[in-house]
Amino acid sequence: MAYKITSLAGDGIGPEIMASGIKILEAIAAKYNHTFEIESHPFGGAGIDAAGDPIPPETLKSCQNADAILLGAIGGPKWDNAPKRPEDGLLALRKALGLFANIRPIQVPSSITHLSPLKKEIVENTDFVVVRELTGGLYFGEPKHWDDVAAVDSLTYTRVEIERIIEKAFEIASTRNKKVTSVDKANVLASSKLWRKIAEEVASRHPDITLEHLYVDAAAMLMIQRPTTFDVIVTENLFGDILSDEASVITGSLGMLPSASHAENGPSLYEPIHGSAPDIANQNIANPMSMISSVSMMLRQSFSLFKEADAIDAATTRTMQAGFLTADLGGNTSTTDFTNEVLKQIEGGE
Repeated sequence: MAYKITSLAGDGIGPEIMASGIKILEAIAAKYNHTFEIESHPFGGAGIDAAGDPIPPETLKSCQNADAILLGAIGGPKWDNAPKRPEDGLLALRKALGLFANIRPIQVPSSITHLSPLKKEIVENTDFVVVRELTGGLYFGEPKHWDDVAAVDSLTYTRVEIERIIEKAFEIASTRNKKVTSVDKANVLASSKLWRKIAEEVASRHPDITLEHLYVDAAAMLMIQRPTTFDVIVTENLFGDILSDEASVITGSLGMLPSASHAENGPSLYEPIHGSAPDIANQNIANPMSMISSVSMMLRQSFSLFKEADAIDAATTRTMQAGFLTADLGGNTSTTDFTNEVLKQIEGGE
C-alpha cells in the first residue's frame, strides 16, 4: 500500500531534522516493503520567502490531499516584522484541516533520566500524555483588540469543542492506565465551569476510567513534584500550550519530544514540539529525536503500522543507551551521526 505524505521542512533546524526523519522513513519502507510517497513544500518562513505567504496555495492543497503531514519547525527573527508571520501559517493550517486535538506524549527514557533537571527518583518511569484543545480559547476568540491604552482577548468555548477534546482524552486513556486529569480554572473562569460540567458528563459514559479535576496552577506544581502520577491530561488551548512545554523540560531537552494534531476527519499533522532554533541551524548539532519520534507517531496513529513504529522506538532507545547523545543532552554526537546510528540499529534490529 502507498501512503501519501506531505513534508513541510520549514525554517531554522527544520530542514536538518526533516532530512533525518525522511531517512528513517525510507529505511522503514525498504525493510518492511512499504511505499511512502513524499511531497515536499515550503511552509512558514520558507513559504514567505518562496511565495509571499507562510502557507502558499500549493502547500495547503498538498496537505489537504495527503494521508499525513510531517512538519519540521517554523519561525525566526528574519520574519519578525513581516506582514504575515510564519506562525500565521500554522494557525491557518490547523483551521483549514480542522486540527482540534494536539497530543504530546511525555516519557523519560532510562538512558537519559540523569539529564532531567529534576531528581532521578522523581522522574523515573514518567509516562503521560497531554491532550490540548487547538481550535478554541484565547488564541481564536473574538473580539480581539489592542492599542496603547487597552487590550482585549476573548476566551470562548462551545460545548462541541469541549466535548470532542475530552472524548479524545478518554479514548486515549482507555488504551493506557485509565485515568484522565482535566485541568481548568473553574473557580474563576466561566469557560472552565462549562468545561468541568462537560468533563463530568463525558466521564459518566466511561465508568471504567477515573476522572480527576485540577486547577491549572495546582497541575503545574504537581507536574514537577509527582510527574509519575499522571496518565492523560486534557485541557484547553492556552493551558495546554503552557503545561505541555513545562512537561517537556522534565525529559531534559525539548529536542526529545514529538506531537500529533488530529482532526475529526482528514490528515493528521506530526511535528516536534520545539521551535526552529535558528541560532544552531546549519551546524549539524540539532537533536533529530523529536522528528524521528514524530515519524514513529505517524506510522502508529495514522497508518496503524505498529511493528514499524516499534522498530524505530527500539532503535532510538538502543542508540541513546550506546552513548550517542547530541549537545542538548550533554553529548557531542552530530545530527548526521545520530541519524546514521539509528539507521544502523533499524537495519540490524528484529
